Amino acid sequence: MRKRHALSALTLGLSLALSPLAVAQQQEAAELRQQWEQITTQPGERRDALAALAERAEALVGQYPEAAELLTWQGIILASEARERSGLGALNRARGARDALERAIELDPQGLNGSAYVTLGALYDRVPGGLIGFGDDETAEAMFQRALTIRPQGIDVNFYYAEFLAEAGRQDEAREHARRASDGEARAERQASDEALRTQARALLRRLE
Repeated sequence: MRKRHALSALTLGLSLALSPLAVAQQQEAAELRQQWEQITTQPGERRDALAALAERAEALVGQYPEAAELLTWQGIILASEARERSGLGALNRARGARDALERAIELDPQGLNGSAYVTLGALYDRVPGGLIGFGDDETAEAMFQRALTIRPQGIDVNFYYAEFLAEAGRQDEAREHARRASDGEARAERQASDEALRTQARALLRRLE
């Protein structure tokens, strides 16, 4: 009995010792999210701001290499920066985003409530394939489907999947997911970016109908 109590006390002590680290990681991830949200929902030049934020995310991942949430945000930020660039610079950022997101999923199979899968799906959809890049339609769809099992009414996953389906000529499916994106509930912590995607989803739905 005494050994059992000692083991329980040790486990509790370890848990309490890790708590400040976990809190610090969550705070850093929240700051990355807030800055990303501010940058990507404002008009104007975004590349330099995203590049600076990507450097911050890289430093944090170096400090907390096992933090899945930070890795996910590093991937999201790099993917956003890739969209603001062209040529080799864009492809390098996209590869960095893919690697960060895949590592995040290894650590957290839920992928930050599906966010890692959504961004991976968009990357595999938009990056060139063949000898140039890593784009692959089958992998893109698999990522979108995985995100939908986690968050079926998500505005982001339904919008990006609708775009993917529309480009593939699957108009009926595209309309269904564009409607889901239009009717989905914006996340409290990502209100601005989700509402921006809702606006795009409504525009896509008008084109499809």
